[in-house]
Amino acid sequence: MPVHPQCQAILDAMANADGPTVFDTRDPLEARRLYAASTDMFAPPTPDLRSVENRSVPGETADVPVRIYTPEAESGPSGLPVLVFLHGGGWIFGDIDTHDAMCRVLAHEAACLIVSVDYRLAPEHKFPAGLEDCLTVLDWVAANATGIEGDASRIAIGGDSAGGNLAAAACQVARDKGGPPIVFQLLIYPATDFTADMTSPRSNAAGFGLSDVSIEWMRNCYLTDPFDATDPRASPLMAKDLSGLPPALIQTAEFDPLHDEGKAYAEALRNAGGTAIHINYHGMIHGFMRMGALVDDAAVGISDAAKALRGIFE
Repeated sequence: MPVHPQCQAILDAMANADGPTVFDTRDPLEARRLYAASTDMFAPPTPDLRSVENRSVPGETADVPVRIYTPEAESGPSGLPVLVFLHGGGWIFGDIDTHDAMCRVLAHEAACLIVSVDYRLAPEHKFPAGLEDCLTVLDWVAANATGIEGDASRIAIGGDSAGGNLAAAACQVARDKGGPPIVFQLLIYPATDFTADMTSPRSNAAGFGLSDVSIEWMRNCYLTDPFDATDPRASPLMAKDLSGLPPALIQTAEFDPLHDEGKAYAEALRNAGGTAIHINYHGMIHGFMRMGALVDDAAVGISDAAKALRGIFE
């Protein structure tokens, strides 16, 4: 099917923009400004929550800012289940504010706590700094779940795009070091293979917002050395062993250059004996689940994610 008309309208607006878009600029500071500026346009109305709190998690080199979303759902005797959420933005832009609406809706629909992580960004902080921050918060949540009304036995991790990449990598690291236990991974159009466009163009490589060219720029900003592209902490699909990982929901968009590697990661998890559900959203483009004010299927994607989380958490 063709690009959905609502997504096409966004692509047309980007093509007719007076100046570079977030995927066209090669200035990290400008990319951050443009991405943040799109938030009010894309963010849908959000439900009431019991509380939203900004905190800091102690890290080895610096504290990691987080935002904790507590739904109005009853916590029960063991506390609420927890989703550690990692925002997208190509490892270069995005923050807890750009994904605030998405987290509010997901916390409400999944009836879970969400701890959204404001990890360090490239190019100021190269790989694996951002991943280290995510792991720091994951460990903190496991150790301090009771203090935030959370249930340490029901911790999931997830994110969109670069955040999906970090979530997948965090699951592998947690498995290899023996914890903390993660019950589920929510991977929303994740980047899983930094080598994917090095020998031939990807599917949907241009014309749909995110492109091969912009992905190459992000890779160069994020990675210190080209050989880092083969490190499973950067490219989870490159891992030699994908067994023993949490069950996954992998959501992809039909017109997204990351579609193929998201699908491939789901297949690789299943081939390794794991559980991975793959949902592809027809007519959609990269980033659509953050565009709820303009794209109706964003609500469908979040509802699917919430349903999967509730099923795991029950």
